[in-house]
Amino acid sequence: MADDSKPSRTDHDASEPSSILAKSTKGATYLILLQIGSRALTFVVNQILLRFLSPELLGISTQLELYSISVLFFARESLRVALQRQDEDAPGEVAKEGILPSKSVPIRTKADGKIQEVVNISYIAIGLGVPLAIIFAALYVRSADPLVLKTPAIKASVYLYILATVLELLNEPCFAVGQQEMLYGVRASAETLATFTRCLLTCGTAVWASRTNNTLGALPFAIGQVGYALVLNVVYLVRLRRSGSGASFSLLIRPIVPPSASLLWDRFSLTRLNLAFNIYAQSIFKHILTSGDAFLIAAFTSLQSQGAYTLASNYGGLVARTVFQPIEESSRSLFGRLLHVSTSTPSISDNAKAATASEQRKQAGQAATFLQALLHIYSLISIAVVAIGPSFSPLLLRMIAGSRWSESDAPSVLAAYCYYIPLLAVNGILEAFVSAAASPSQLRAQSAWMIAFSGAFATTGFLVLKVWDQGAQGLVLANAVNMTCRIFWSWHFVRDHLQHRGASLSYLDVLPSAGTMVCGFGTSWYLNHIQHILGDSIWNTLHGVAAAGGFGVIT
Repeated sequence: MADDSKPSRTDHDASEPSSILAKSTKGATYLILLQIGSRALTFVVNQILLRFLSPELLGISTQLELYSISVLFFARESLRVALQRQDEDAPGEVAKEGILPSKSVPIRTKADGKIQEVVNISYIAIGLGVPLAIIFAALYVRSADPLVLKTPAIKASVYLYILATVLELLNEPCFAVGQQEMLYGVRASAETLATFTRCLLTCGTAVWASRTNNTLGALPFAIGQVGYALVLNVVYLVRLRRSGSGASFSLLIRPIVPPSASLLWDRFSLTRLNLAFNIYAQSIFKHILTSGDAFLIAAFTSLQSQGAYTLASNYGGLVARTVFQPIEESSRSLFGRLLHVSTSTPSISDNAKAATASEQRKQAGQAATFLQALLHIYSLISIAVVAIGPSFSPLLLRMIAGSRWSESDAPSVLAAYCYYIPLLAVNGILEAFVSAAASPSQLRAQSAWMIAFSGAFATTGFLVLKVWDQGAQGLVLANAVNMTCRIFWSWHFVRDHLQHRGASLSYLDVLPSAGTMVCGFGTSWYLNHIQHILGDSIWNTLHGVAAAGGFGVIT
């Protein structure tokens, strides 16, 4: 794994956009490679596990994973987003190990103050996460289906998931330092080794249980999750201490000096806390919208349907998690730096003010150009996915997961998911821009709209699951309605924000050419037509390969 050099002790100032773009691109590359490697490894392990798991057991493991994701999201997500927002009015020197730095201590106060600030705030996630882990676990056990409670080792599995979730939260100070210093190599190596450990423990435990005729239920997943959290902490600590030796900050909570009215108890930035509070209110509805499909399908469908939907959504979301999610994370950090507006109001000359305004317009233009190029690439990928994916995905599922899974609802859900992937990609990058650029009042406005979107999603989900009985495939439609609403809101925000900063963004520059769209729709029609005639025969496969190759050459 590529190593990072010793973290720079200089400010990551927005006046160096070229360096920021380079680091962001490097970070995106690291994260994409990380996702490709970890997802490929997870994919291989899952294929082994599918031979030992029933749809019901996969559904239970999905519920436990949803528990862990929910705790982590509510404990740390708003804080992570707030810490990625840049604040030029950073505090000064930092007290290390309880001793105030003196002139004999070689530190550069502004950079170290920023790092200690994010370390201090990251501990709030731990304080929130521990009680949330206990409360959510109790709620899960109390509301679980009786069949779930009869699963072997279910209590042990829940306890281990609680432990794993708390252990993962303990890594937040290290994660905050890595993000602040843009040490993407540290994150890549830590998460790669942690993922490998999780896969090894999960697969090894499941295979051992099968060969020894032990019934462990979801326990292999819980053991794997604990291993993931432990390795994540160890690697982060080792890598940060090696690359940051001599740095004038501590991974423990320390006071920031000199004292300031903008600091709570000389340790926590009130500006960031206020921002995190506004984001937290919005994140509640965002999590409902993001993970609402899991809540709805757990409430209104059988464990078998839950397993089929989980399998299909895991395969369908592979591209989104492997490629789009890393780009979204690194882009959020990039937008936070390019679109930062200083909250300080020093007495400066008119010429300096004009130069600052000109620099901000330049950086907004760079953000608009980056976003436009990214959305255009996304549109080309989306055309290919929609044209080829629905016809190929059922056949691919049969080849990978076997006939037992291909005879479930999974193939039709996977085909429908291909139409949903483009919406995931576009919404992710637009909301990364919003979270980096929106003011607290704008975030509150987004939260209000999120309430409306939640209502639309819940209503659509209820109709497709309970009234129209469309099962897991209908749930993809509910997700699409939710995602479309969010895209429209975010697009209008992005366009208005850029116009206010002297930049522009047009949907005509984002969409692919008319010829590409015609070619894509034609390929989709041809593959669907051939599938209806030839079914899942080898000739259909050959036709599909030829059509896909032709589409790639033309576009």
